[in-house]
Amino acid sequence: MVSLDQTLRARRLRWADGVCVGSAAETWRPVIARPKQPLLSRELIAATALELVDRHGAEGASIRKVAARLGVNPTSLYHHVPDLAAVVEDVRALVSAAIDSEPLRTLAWEDGLRAWARSYRSAFAGHPRAIPLLMTHRVSAPVLLAQYEDFAVAAEAVGWSSRDVLPLLTAFESFILGSVLDMSGPVVVFDPTGQEDVVPRFAAAFATVAGEDPADPVATRAFELGLEMLVCSARPPQDT
Repeated sequence: MVSLDQTLRARRLRWADGVCVGSAAETWRPVIARPKQPLLSRELIAATALELVDRHGAEGASIRKVAARLGVNPTSLYHHVPDLAAVVEDVRALVSAAIDSEPLRTLAWEDGLRAWARSYRSAFAGHPRAIPLLMTHRVSAPVLLAQYEDFAVAAEAVGWSSRDVLPLLTAFESFILGSVLDMSGPVVVFDPTGQEDVVPRFAAAFATVAGEDPADPVATRAFELGLEMLVCSARPPQDT
């Protein structure tokens, strides 16, 4: 009589050179465990797109290139995002999440503007190549719209009309993002070398750069100077 132990041993699978052999080999099926985390997610797609944009500029955000970077078929991305515009807005949300608009709610108008603008510049400083891409798409990212709401409430509280809020916001954003692009270029874009006799005063100004921080001789000082000029004129004109 065959014992239970003998039966189990007889049915036990054996492996030779990576091939399953034995009496149960014909009916064996591999058991594939589900991954603990999904292979794709909207967050992963956005992070990958931002990584590619940081490396390659706006062209890096294509569905095809994001899919290739993730090692999946492009159609797989559409299970998580409806289209490229959604990917771009997710990239915008990732970068904008680092902007702190709380000072607009909690500080005096001018102080809030300074803190918010510095935070805005800092958030985009690590992603300057994302700016041209984001400027080609309408803004709908909830995280950024919530910050715009803080700006609008604070602006109206000091007397700006609803009609003036968007131009005022655009003025600040144009300045801030322009400053980020300035940071991403050469540390000094001017060079009057050899023309000092023709432009003596400008050459003298250029010469002072030698005494500044070599890593950032102009950009941050220019940002702070321009920011103060904007902030000082950031209240609506008073009727006389």
